[in-house]
Amino acid sequence: MKKYPIGLLLLLAMLSACSIQQEYQRPTVNTKNLYRDQQDVDSLTWVAKSWNSLFKDTILTNLIEEGLNNNLDLKIAIQRIAASKAVFQQSKAAFLPELNGKASVTQSKLAYPQGFGIISSSTQYDVGLTAGWEADIWGKIKSAKRSALAGLLQTEAAQKAVKTQLIAAIANSYFSLLALDEQLLILKKTAAIRQSDVNTMRALKAANIVNGAAEVQSLANQYAAEVAIPRVEQQIREIENSLSVLLARPAAAIERNSFQIQHITVDLNFGIPAHVLQNRPDVKQAEYAFAAAFEATNVARKSLYPSFNLTASGGFTSFSFKDWITPSGLFGNLAAGIAQPIFNKGINKSRVAIARTTQQEAALNFQKVLLSAGSEVSNALFAYQIAERQQEIRMKQVEALQKSVDFTKKLLRYSSATNYADVLTSEQNLLAAQLEGVNDRLLEWQAVIALYRSIGVEN
Repeated sequence: MKKYPIGLLLLLAMLSACSIQQEYQRPTVNTKNLYRDQQDVDSLTWVAKSWNSLFKDTILTNLIEEGLNNNLDLKIAIQRIAASKAVFQQSKAAFLPELNGKASVTQSKLAYPQGFGIISSSTQYDVGLTAGWEADIWGKIKSAKRSALAGLLQTEAAQKAVKTQLIAAIANSYFSLLALDEQLLILKKTAAIRQSDVNTMRALKAANIVNGAAEVQSLANQYAAEVAIPRVEQQIREIENSLSVLLARPAAAIERNSFQIQHITVDLNFGIPAHVLQNRPDVKQAEYAFAAAFEATNVARKSLYPSFNLTASGGFTSFSFKDWITPSGLFGNLAAGIAQPIFNKGINKSRVAIARTTQQEAALNFQKVLLSAGSEVSNALFAYQIAERQQEIRMKQVEALQKSVDFTKKLLRYSSATNYADVLTSEQNLLAAQLEGVNDRLLEWQAVIALYRSIGVEN
Protein backbone atom coordinates (compact mmCIF):
# COMPACT_ATOMS: atom_id res chain seq x y z
CA MET A 1 0.00 0.00 0.00
CA LYS A 2 1.29 3.42 -0.93
CA LYS A 3 1.87 5.88 1.89
CA TYR A 4 1.05 9.51 1.29
CA PRO A 5 2.52 12.28 3.43
CA ILE A 6 0.04 14.22 5.56
CA GLY A 7 0.90 17.44 3.71
CA LEU A 8 -0.22 15.93 0.40
CA LEU A 9 -3.48 14.77 1.96
CA LEU A 10 -4.15 18.25 3.34
CA LEU A 11 -3.40 19.78 -0.07
CA LEU A 12 -5.87 17.44 -1.77
CA ALA A 13 -8.46 18.26 0.86
CA MET A 14 -8.01 21.99 0.31
CA LEU A 15 -8.43 21.57 -3.43
CA SER A 16 -11.62 19.58 -2.95
CA ALA A 17 -12.88 22.30 -0.61
CA CYS A 18 -13.19 24.61 -3.61
CA SER A 19 -16.06 22.49 -4.87
CA ILE A 20 -17.73 22.46 -1.45
CA GLN A 21 -17.69 26.24 -0.94
CA GLN A 22 -20.50 28.09 -2.72
CA GLU A 23 -19.74 31.73 -3.48
CA TYR A 24 -22.33 34.23 -2.32
CA GLN A 25 -24.59 35.81 -4.92
CA ARG A 26 -27.09 38.54 -4.18
CA PRO A 27 -30.73 37.46 -4.68
CA THR A 28 -31.84 38.45 -8.16
CA VAL A 29 -34.95 40.61 -8.18
CA ASN A 30 -36.42 42.23 -11.26
CA THR A 31 -36.75 45.95 -10.46
CA LYS A 32 -38.38 46.81 -13.78
CA ASN A 33 -41.76 48.42 -13.16
CA LEU A 34 -41.17 48.06 -9.43
CA TYR A 35 -43.69 50.81 -8.84
CA ARG A 36 -46.19 52.72 -10.97
CA ASP A 37 -44.99 55.58 -13.19
CA GLN A 38 -41.42 54.46 -12.63
CA GLN A 39 -38.71 56.57 -14.25
CA ASP A 40 -35.02 55.93 -14.69
CA VAL A 41 -33.78 59.43 -13.87
CA ASP A 42 -33.99 61.22 -10.55
CA SER A 43 -33.51 64.78 -11.76
CA LEU A 44 -33.32 66.22 -8.25
CA THR A 45 -30.97 63.56 -6.86
CA TRP A 46 -33.35 62.85 -4.00
CA VAL A 47 -31.02 60.20 -2.67
CA ALA A 48 -28.40 62.84 -1.89
CA LYS A 49 -30.82 64.69 0.39
CA SER A 50 -30.73 64.19 4.13
CA TRP A 51 -33.49 64.84 6.61
CA ASN A 52 -32.15 68.24 7.63
CA SER A 53 -32.26 69.38 4.00
CA LEU A 54 -35.94 68.46 3.78
CA PHE A 55 -37.02 70.16 7.00
CA LYS A 56 -36.07 73.82 7.38
CA ASP A 57 -37.91 74.47 10.64
CA THR A 58 -35.16 74.77 13.27
CA ILE A 59 -37.50 73.72 16.08
CA LEU A 60 -38.31 70.52 14.21
CA THR A 61 -34.65 69.79 13.43
CA ASN A 62 -33.77 70.29 17.10
CA LEU A 63 -36.52 67.86 18.10
CA ILE A 64 -35.19 65.29 15.63
CA GLU A 65 -31.66 65.70 17.01
CA GLU A 66 -33.02 65.21 20.52
CA GLY A 67 -34.85 62.07 19.43
CA LEU A 68 -31.76 60.64 17.74
CA ASN A 69 -29.77 61.20 20.93
CA ASN A 70 -32.33 59.98 23.46
CA ASN A 71 -34.90 57.68 21.84
CA LEU A 72 -35.09 54.38 23.71
CA ASP A 73 -35.86 52.20 20.66
CA LEU A 74 -32.75 53.58 18.99
CA LYS A 75 -30.67 52.85 22.08
CA ILE A 76 -32.01 49.29 22.10
CA ALA A 77 -30.98 48.91 18.45
CA ILE A 78 -27.48 50.17 19.30
CA GLN A 79 -27.19 47.56 22.06
CA ARG A 80 -28.12 44.88 19.54
CA ILE A 81 -25.29 46.09 17.32
CA ALA A 82 -22.90 45.76 20.25
CA ALA A 83 -24.08 42.18 20.80
CA SER A 84 -23.63 41.38 17.10
CA LYS A 85 -20.11 42.84 17.18
CA ALA A 86 -19.28 40.50 20.06
CA VAL A 87 -20.57 37.53 18.04
CA PHE A 88 -18.46 38.64 15.08
CA GLN A 89 -15.34 38.97 17.24
CA GLN A 90 -16.04 35.50 18.60
CA SER A 91 -16.21 34.11 15.05
CA LYS A 92 -12.82 35.70 14.25
CA ALA A 93 -11.30 34.13 17.37
CA ALA A 94 -12.29 30.70 16.07
CA PHE A 95 -9.24 30.80 13.75
CA LEU A 96 -6.92 30.92 16.77
CA PRO A 97 -5.84 27.84 18.73
CA GLU A 98 -7.52 27.15 22.02
CA LEU A 99 -5.13 27.31 25.00
CA ASN A 100 -5.93 26.12 28.53
CA GLY A 101 -3.89 25.93 31.68
CA LYS A 102 -4.26 23.28 34.37
CA ALA A 103 -2.85 22.71 37.84
CA SER A 104 -3.98 19.82 40.03
CA VAL A 105 -3.12 17.62 42.97
CA THR A 106 -4.58 14.11 42.84
CA GLN A 107 -4.75 11.76 45.81
CA SER A 108 -5.16 8.07 44.84
CA LYS A 109 -5.54 4.85 46.80
CA LEU A 110 -4.37 1.68 45.10
CA ALA A 111 -5.19 -1.93 46.03
CA TYR A 112 -2.55 -4.46 44.95
CA PRO A 113 -1.80 -7.10 44.23
CA GLN A 114 -5.32 -7.79 42.87
CA GLY A 115 -7.09 -6.40 45.91
CA PHE A 116 -5.79 -8.81 48.57
CA GLY A 117 -5.98 -6.17 51.24
CA ILE A 118 -2.60 -4.54 50.68
CA ILE A 119 -3.48 -0.84 50.42
CA SER A 120 -1.18 1.89 49.19
CA SER A 121 -1.78 5.57 48.35
CA SER A 122 -0.07 8.09 46.09
CA THR A 123 -0.24 11.80 45.37
CA GLN A 124 0.29 13.15 41.88
CA TYR A 125 1.18 16.78 41.15
CA ASP A 126 0.40 18.18 37.70
CA VAL A 127 0.77 21.58 36.05
CA GLY A 128 0.72 22.29 32.33
CA LEU A 129 -0.84 23.76 29.21
CA THR A 130 -3.04 22.17 26.57
CA ALA A 131 -3.70 23.61 23.12
CA GLY A 132 -6.08 22.60 20.38
CA TRP A 133 -6.54 23.90 16.85
CA GLU A 134 -8.91 22.90 14.05
CA ALA A 135 -7.51 23.31 10.55
CA ASP A 136 -10.16 25.10 8.47
CA ILE A 137 -9.67 22.80 5.49
CA TRP A 138 -13.23 23.09 4.16
CA GLY A 139 -13.65 26.77 5.03
CA LYS A 140 -16.32 26.05 7.64
CA ILE A 141 -14.88 28.58 10.10
CA LYS A 142 -14.59 31.19 7.33
CA SER A 143 -18.23 30.65 6.43
CA ALA A 144 -19.21 31.02 10.07
CA LYS A 145 -17.25 34.27 10.20
CA ARG A 146 -18.99 35.58 7.07
CA SER A 147 -22.34 34.61 8.55
CA ALA A 148 -21.52 36.51 11.75
CA LEU A 149 -20.41 39.53 9.71
CA ALA A 150 -23.69 39.48 7.80
CA GLY A 151 -25.50 39.32 11.13
CA LEU A 152 -23.59 42.38 12.31
CA LEU A 153 -24.41 44.29 9.13
CA GLN A 154 -28.02 43.20 9.51
CA THR A 155 -28.27 44.76 12.97
CA GLU A 156 -26.58 47.94 11.72
CA ALA A 157 -29.12 48.15 8.89
CA ALA A 158 -31.90 47.56 11.43
CA GLN A 159 -30.53 50.45 13.50
CA LYS A 160 -30.60 52.69 10.42
CA ALA A 161 -34.18 51.58 9.74
CA VAL A 162 -35.16 52.50 13.29
CA LYS A 163 -33.43 55.86 12.83
CA THR A 164 -35.30 56.58 9.59
CA GLN A 165 -38.63 55.57 11.13
CA LEU A 166 -37.92 57.71 14.19
CA ILE A 167 -37.20 60.80 12.08
CA ALA A 168 -40.39 60.21 10.09
CA ALA A 169 -42.45 59.68 13.26
CA ILE A 170 -41.16 62.89 14.89
CA ALA A 171 -41.78 64.89 11.71
CA ASN A 172 -45.28 63.45 11.29
CA SER A 173 -46.16 64.24 14.91
CA TYR A 174 -44.77 67.77 14.58
CA PHE A 175 -46.74 68.61 11.43
CA SER A 176 -49.85 67.01 12.89
CA LEU A 177 -49.53 69.40 15.84
CA LEU A 178 -49.13 72.35 13.47
CA ALA A 179 -52.22 71.29 11.53
CA LEU A 180 -54.26 70.90 14.72
CA ASP A 181 -53.07 74.32 15.92
CA GLU A 182 -54.27 75.79 12.62
CA GLN A 183 -57.63 74.04 12.91
CA LEU A 184 -57.98 75.23 16.50
CA LEU A 185 -57.42 78.83 15.37
CA ILE A 186 -60.05 78.40 12.66
CA LEU A 187 -62.56 76.99 15.16
CA LYS A 188 -61.96 79.77 17.69
CA LYS A 189 -62.22 82.42 14.99
CA THR A 190 -65.39 80.82 13.68
CA ALA A 191 -66.88 80.63 17.18
CA ALA A 192 -66.19 84.35 17.65
CA ILE A 193 -67.82 85.18 14.31
CA ARG A 194 -70.87 83.09 15.21
CA GLN A 195 -71.09 84.83 18.56
CA SER A 196 -71.32 88.07 16.61
CA ASP A 197 -73.97 86.45 14.39
CA VAL A 198 -76.04 85.67 17.50
CA ASN A 199 -76.00 89.33 18.48
CA THR A 200 -76.98 90.27 14.92
CA MET A 201 -79.89 87.81 14.92
CA ARG A 202 -81.13 89.24 18.20
CA ALA A 203 -81.06 92.74 16.71
CA LEU A 204 -82.84 91.54 13.56
CA LYS A 205 -85.45 89.75 15.66
CA ALA A 206 -86.03 92.93 17.64
CA ALA A 207 -86.56 94.71 14.33
CA ASN A 208 -89.04 91.97 13.24
CA ILE A 209 -86.80 91.04 10.27
CA VAL A 210 -86.30 87.44 11.50
CA ASN A 211 -88.25 85.28 13.90
CA GLY A 212 -87.22 83.56 17.13
CA ALA A 213 -86.22 80.37 15.27
CA ALA A 214 -83.41 82.22 13.51
CA GLU A 215 -82.07 83.47 16.83
CA VAL A 216 -82.07 79.97 18.32
CA GLN A 217 -80.47 78.50 15.19
CA SER A 218 -77.68 81.07 15.31
CA LEU A 219 -77.02 80.19 18.95
CA ALA A 220 -76.89 76.46 18.11
CA ASN A 221 -74.52 77.28 15.25
CA GLN A 222 -72.19 79.02 17.70
CA TYR A 223 -72.21 75.98 20.01
CA ALA A 224 -71.45 73.69 17.06
CA ALA A 225 -68.16 75.51 16.54
CA GLU A 226 -67.35 75.72 20.25
CA VAL A 227 -67.99 72.02 20.93
CA ALA A 228 -65.35 71.01 18.38
CA ILE A 229 -62.64 72.97 20.23
CA PRO A 230 -62.20 70.56 23.20
CA ARG A 231 -61.90 67.60 20.84
CA VAL A 232 -59.05 69.27 18.94
CA GLU A 233 -57.38 70.25 22.21
CA GLN A 234 -57.54 66.61 23.31
CA GLN A 235 -55.90 65.49 20.06
CA ILE A 236 -53.15 68.07 20.57
CA ARG A 237 -52.51 66.82 24.10
CA GLU A 238 -52.32 63.17 22.97
CA ILE A 239 -49.90 63.90 20.12
CA GLU A 240 -47.71 66.00 22.43
CA ASN A 241 -47.58 63.07 24.86
CA SER A 242 -46.73 60.53 22.15
CA LEU A 243 -44.04 62.84 20.76
CA SER A 244 -42.59 63.20 24.26
CA VAL A 245 -42.22 59.40 24.37
CA LEU A 246 -40.31 59.47 21.08
CA LEU A 247 -38.01 62.08 22.61
CA ALA A 248 -37.61 59.99 25.79
CA ARG A 249 -38.83 62.84 27.96
CA PRO A 250 -41.78 63.08 30.39
CA ALA A 251 -45.07 64.11 28.78
CA ALA A 252 -45.11 67.88 28.34
CA ALA A 253 -46.06 70.65 25.93
CA ILE A 254 -44.06 70.74 22.69
CA GLU A 255 -42.64 74.01 21.42
CA ARG A 256 -43.45 74.61 17.76
CA ASN A 257 -43.87 77.16 15.00
CA SER A 258 -46.88 78.02 12.89
CA PHE A 259 -48.20 75.92 10.04
CA GLN A 260 -48.40 79.04 7.88
CA ILE A 261 -44.61 79.46 7.67
CA GLN A 262 -43.93 75.89 6.53
CA HIS A 263 -42.89 75.50 2.90
CA ILE A 264 -41.96 72.38 0.96
CA THR A 265 -38.63 72.94 -0.77
CA VAL A 266 -38.59 69.81 -2.92
CA ASP A 267 -40.63 68.69 -5.90
CA LEU A 268 -42.00 65.18 -5.73
CA ASN A 269 -43.31 65.20 -9.28
CA PHE A 270 -40.43 63.15 -10.60
CA GLY A 271 -39.30 59.55 -10.78
CA ILE A 272 -37.22 57.56 -8.34
CA PRO A 273 -34.80 55.05 -9.91
CA ALA A 274 -35.74 51.56 -8.76
CA HIS A 275 -32.15 50.58 -7.94
CA VAL A 276 -32.14 53.30 -5.27
CA LEU A 277 -34.66 51.32 -3.23
CA GLN A 278 -32.11 48.56 -2.75
CA ASN A 279 -30.26 50.93 -0.40
CA ARG A 280 -33.20 51.21 1.98
CA PRO A 281 -32.20 50.07 5.49
CA ASP A 282 -34.91 47.41 5.67
CA VAL A 283 -33.99 46.12 2.19
CA LYS A 284 -30.35 45.97 3.26
CA GLN A 285 -31.41 44.24 6.45
CA ALA A 286 -33.30 41.60 4.46
CA GLU A 287 -30.32 41.11 2.14
CA TYR A 288 -27.90 40.65 5.04
CA ALA A 289 -30.33 38.17 6.59
CA PHE A 290 -30.15 36.20 3.34
CA ALA A 291 -26.34 36.41 3.34
CA ALA A 292 -26.20 35.11 6.92
CA ALA A 293 -28.53 32.24 6.01
CA PHE A 294 -26.47 31.50 2.88
CA GLU A 295 -23.25 31.17 4.87
CA ALA A 296 -25.05 29.17 7.57
CA THR A 297 -25.95 26.71 4.80
CA ASN A 298 -22.27 26.49 3.85
CA VAL A 299 -21.40 25.76 7.48
CA ALA A 300 -24.05 23.04 7.73
CA ARG A 301 -22.92 21.45 4.45
CA LYS A 302 -19.26 21.43 5.50
CA SER A 303 -20.16 19.75 8.79
CA LEU A 304 -20.71 16.59 6.71
CA TYR A 305 -16.98 16.43 6.00
CA PRO A 306 -14.19 15.36 8.34
CA SER A 307 -12.51 17.84 10.66
CA PHE A 308 -8.74 18.04 11.07
CA ASN A 309 -7.51 18.75 14.60
CA LEU A 310 -4.11 19.30 16.16
CA THR A 311 -3.64 19.00 19.92
CA ALA A 312 -0.59 19.63 22.05
CA SER A 313 0.09 19.51 25.76
CA GLY A 314 3.06 20.02 27.99
CA GLY A 315 4.05 20.71 31.57
CA PHE A 316 5.36 19.04 34.69
CA THR A 317 4.12 15.97 36.55
CA SER A 318 5.51 14.16 39.55
CA PHE A 319 4.54 11.87 42.43
CA SER A 320 6.78 13.87 44.72
CA PHE A 321 6.24 17.53 45.53
CA LYS A 322 9.97 18.27 45.72
CA ASP A 323 10.46 16.85 42.20
CA TRP A 324 7.37 18.55 40.76
CA ILE A 325 8.69 21.43 38.68
CA THR A 326 12.04 19.90 37.71
CA PRO A 327 13.47 18.66 34.43
CA SER A 328 12.73 15.10 35.44
CA GLY A 329 8.99 15.86 35.58
CA LEU A 330 8.82 17.64 32.25
CA PHE A 331 6.50 16.09 29.65
CA GLY A 332 5.01 17.03 26.28
CA ASN A 333 3.06 15.48 23.43
CA LEU A 334 1.64 16.41 20.04
CA ALA A 335 -1.22 14.68 18.23
CA ALA A 336 -3.11 15.09 14.97
CA GLY A 337 -6.46 13.56 14.25
CA ILE A 338 -9.30 13.34 11.75
CA ALA A 339 -12.92 13.11 12.89
CA GLN A 340 -15.59 12.07 10.42
CA PRO A 341 -19.29 11.79 11.33
CA ILE A 342 -20.39 8.24 10.55
CA PHE A 343 -23.76 7.79 12.21
CA ASN A 344 -25.41 10.61 14.14
CA LYS A 345 -29.06 9.85 13.43
CA GLY A 346 -29.08 12.12 10.37
CA ILE A 347 -28.56 15.24 12.49
CA ASN A 348 -26.05 16.85 10.12
CA LYS A 349 -28.18 16.15 7.05
CA SER A 350 -31.18 17.63 8.85
CA ARG A 351 -29.14 20.73 9.66
CA VAL A 352 -28.34 21.15 5.97
CA ALA A 353 -32.01 20.80 5.02
CA ILE A 354 -33.08 23.30 7.70
CA ALA A 355 -30.37 25.76 6.63
CA ARG A 356 -31.42 25.55 2.99
CA THR A 357 -35.05 26.16 3.92
CA THR A 358 -34.06 29.17 6.03
CA GLN A 359 -31.98 30.49 3.13
CA GLN A 360 -34.91 30.17 0.73
CA GLU A 361 -37.20 31.88 3.21
CA ALA A 362 -34.72 34.77 3.52
CA ALA A 363 -34.56 35.11 -0.28
CA LEU A 364 -38.35 35.31 -0.51
CA ASN A 365 -38.45 37.84 2.31
CA PHE A 366 -35.87 39.99 0.49
CA GLN A 367 -38.08 40.00 -2.59
CA LYS A 368 -41.14 40.85 -0.48
CA VAL A 369 -39.41 43.77 1.26
CA LEU A 370 -38.22 45.21 -2.05
CA LEU A 371 -41.71 44.96 -3.56
CA SER A 372 -43.15 46.66 -0.48
CA ALA A 373 -40.60 49.43 -0.90
CA GLY A 374 -41.77 50.02 -4.46
CA SER A 375 -45.39 50.10 -3.30
CA GLU A 376 -44.58 52.66 -0.60
CA VAL A 377 -42.78 54.95 -3.08
CA SER A 378 -45.70 54.72 -5.48
CA ASN A 379 -48.15 55.58 -2.70
CA ALA A 380 -46.08 58.54 -1.48
CA LEU A 381 -45.63 60.06 -4.96
CA PHE A 382 -49.32 59.71 -5.78
CA ALA A 383 -50.39 61.04 -2.37
CA TYR A 384 -48.32 64.18 -3.01
CA GLN A 385 -49.92 64.67 -6.42
CA ILE A 386 -53.42 64.19 -4.99
CA ALA A 387 -52.73 66.62 -2.12
CA GLU A 388 -51.59 69.26 -4.63
CA ARG A 389 -54.72 68.81 -6.74
CA GLN A 390 -56.96 68.88 -3.70
CA GLN A 391 -55.41 72.14 -2.48
CA GLU A 392 -56.03 73.82 -5.82
CA ILE A 393 -59.67 72.79 -5.78
CA ARG A 394 -60.07 73.51 -2.06
CA MET A 395 -58.92 77.11 -2.46
CA LYS A 396 -61.61 77.65 -5.06
CA GLN A 397 -64.19 75.94 -2.85
CA VAL A 398 -63.34 78.08 0.20
CA GLU A 399 -63.45 81.23 -1.90
CA ALA A 400 -66.88 80.33 -3.29
CA LEU A 401 -68.25 79.37 0.13
CA GLN A 402 -66.99 82.61 1.65
CA LYS A 403 -68.89 84.54 -1.01
CA SER A 404 -71.93 82.36 -0.33
CA VAL A 405 -71.84 83.25 3.37
CA ASP A 406 -71.50 86.96 2.62
CA PHE A 407 -74.33 86.93 0.08
CA THR A 408 -76.80 85.00 2.24
CA LYS A 409 -76.14 87.29 5.22
CA LYS A 410 -76.84 90.36 3.09
CA LEU A 411 -79.97 88.77 1.66
CA LEU A 412 -81.13 87.94 5.17
CA ARG A 413 -80.90 91.61 6.12
CA TYR A 414 -82.48 93.13 3.05
CA SER A 415 -84.64 90.48 1.42
CA SER A 416 -87.37 88.09 2.49
CA ALA A 417 -86.31 85.65 -0.25
CA THR A 418 -83.96 83.89 2.15
CA ASN A 419 -83.94 82.70 5.76
CA TYR A 420 -81.32 81.85 8.38
CA ALA A 421 -81.24 78.19 7.32
CA ASP A 422 -79.45 79.30 4.16
CA VAL A 423 -76.89 81.22 6.22
CA LEU A 424 -76.48 78.25 8.55
CA THR A 425 -75.82 75.83 5.68
CA SER A 426 -73.29 78.09 3.97
CA GLU A 427 -71.40 78.74 7.24
CA GLN A 428 -71.20 75.03 8.10
CA ASN A 429 -69.91 74.22 4.62
CA LEU A 430 -67.33 76.99 4.85
CA LEU A 431 -66.01 75.74 8.21
CA ALA A 432 -65.76 72.15 6.94
CA ALA A 433 -63.89 73.31 3.82
CA GLN A 434 -61.45 75.41 5.86
CA LEU A 435 -60.67 72.48 8.17
CA GLU A 436 -60.23 70.13 5.22
CA GLY A 437 -57.93 72.67 3.60
CA VAL A 438 -55.60 72.32 6.58
CA ASN A 439 -55.76 68.53 6.19
CA ASP A 440 -54.82 68.88 2.52
CA ARG A 441 -51.64 70.74 3.49
CA LEU A 442 -50.90 68.12 6.14
CA LEU A 443 -51.33 65.34 3.56
CA GLU A 444 -48.80 67.08 1.34
CA TRP A 445 -46.21 67.12 4.14
CA GLN A 446 -47.03 63.54 5.07
CA ALA A 447 -46.33 62.53 1.47
CA VAL A 448 -42.88 64.18 1.66
CA ILE A 449 -42.14 62.38 4.93
CA ALA A 450 -43.42 59.07 3.54
CA LEU A 451 -41.18 59.37 0.50
CA TYR A 452 -38.19 60.14 2.72
CA ARG A 453 -38.89 57.01 4.76
CA SER A 454 -39.75 54.79 1.76
CA ILE A 455 -36.51 55.64 -0.08
CA GLY A 456 -34.39 55.29 3.05
CA VAL A 457 -32.31 58.41 2.58
CA GLU A 458 -28.89 58.20 4.25
CA ASN A 459 -28.81 60.20 7.47
